[in-house]
Amino acid sequence: MTKQAMVTGAVDQASWRDYLELCKPTVVALMILTSMVGMLLASPGLVPLEVMILGNLGIALCAGSAAVINHLVDRQIDLKMKRTLNRPVATGRIEPLKALAFSLVLGVAGMAILLAFINPVTAWLTMASLLGYAVIYTLFLKRATPQNIVIGGIAGAAPPLLGWTAVTGEIHGYGLLLVLIVFAWTPPHFWALAVHRKEDYANAEIPMLPVTHGERYTKIHIFLYTIILFAVSLLPFATGMMNWLYLLGAVVLGLGFLYWAGVLLFTEQKNAGIETFKYSIIYLMALFVIMLLDHYLLPISPLAAI
Repeated sequence: MTKQAMVTGAVDQASWRDYLELCKPTVVALMILTSMVGMLLASPGLVPLEVMILGNLGIALCAGSAAVINHLVDRQIDLKMKRTLNRPVATGRIEPLKALAFSLVLGVAGMAILLAFINPVTAWLTMASLLGYAVIYTLFLKRATPQNIVIGGIAGAAPPLLGWTAVTGEIHGYGLLLVLIVFAWTPPHFWALAVHRKEDYANAEIPMLPVTHGERYTKIHIFLYTIILFAVSLLPFATGMMNWLYLLGAVVLGLGFLYWAGVLLFTEQKNAGIETFKYSIIYLMALFVIMLLDHYLLPISPLAAI
C-alpha cells in the first residue's frame, strides 16, 4: 500500500489517543514540571492551589496547541522520518482542518484560563512562547538554519518563567535564570537525538547540524554546549538563589552529562547519541527536583545575605 493510499484510507479513524498524541504529552509533561518548579521557587511557602492547577492547565493547553501546529505544518516531512511517519495528521487519521480547529480550541481555552484566573503577564508570555514555537521555529527556523534549535530554544525554555510569573505577576531575575538553564540544555539535548536520527533528518531535508556539518562537528558542539550548561547550572548557587544541596546535585548531574557527551565525542559507541539524549531528560528532571528539595529543606541561602 502506498503512503497516499494509507493517508486516504485512514481519514476519520481517529481516536482520543490520536488527539492526545497531537499534543505531545511527554514533552508537555516535562514543560509542566519546570513550570511547577518555577511556581514553587517563586514562593517561600506553598503555592495557592488555584494558581497551581489553573496556571499549569493554561500553560499546558497552550503548549498542546503549539504542538498540534507542529504536527500540522510538518505532516509532509513526518512521512519521510521513521520516528514520525505514524503521526495522526501525517497518516491522515486526523484531517488538517480538524487538527487546526483542535489547536485553536486548546490555545483559546489556555489563554482564557490564564487571563481570567492567573494574570496578563503570564498569559502574554505564554502566547509569545506559543507563537515562537509554532510559527517562528516550526514554520521558519526548522527549515532555514542548522542553528534552529539554538535560536528557537528560547520558546521551549519559557515554562519555568511562566510558572514564576503565575505566582508573582512579574518577571524576576531568578525566573530568567531558570530559563537560561533550559535554554543552555536544549542544544545538547536535541543535537544528541539528531545524531541518532541523522538519516531521518537528511531524508526529510531538514538542515539539522549533523546533516549540514557532519557528526563530528555536531558532537564537538554537544560537548562544548554541555560545558556551558554545567557553568550555567552553577549560577543559582553563585547568585544566592540556591544552597549547597543544589550545588552538589548540579555538579553530580552535570558531570554525568559531560560523561555522556564525552562518550559521544571520543568513542564509537553505537547508541551513544540516543543514550545521551535519554540522560539529558533525566538530567533536567532531576535538576529541577533538586531545586525544590533545596528550596524547602534549606530555605535560606548563605549567599542571599551577602
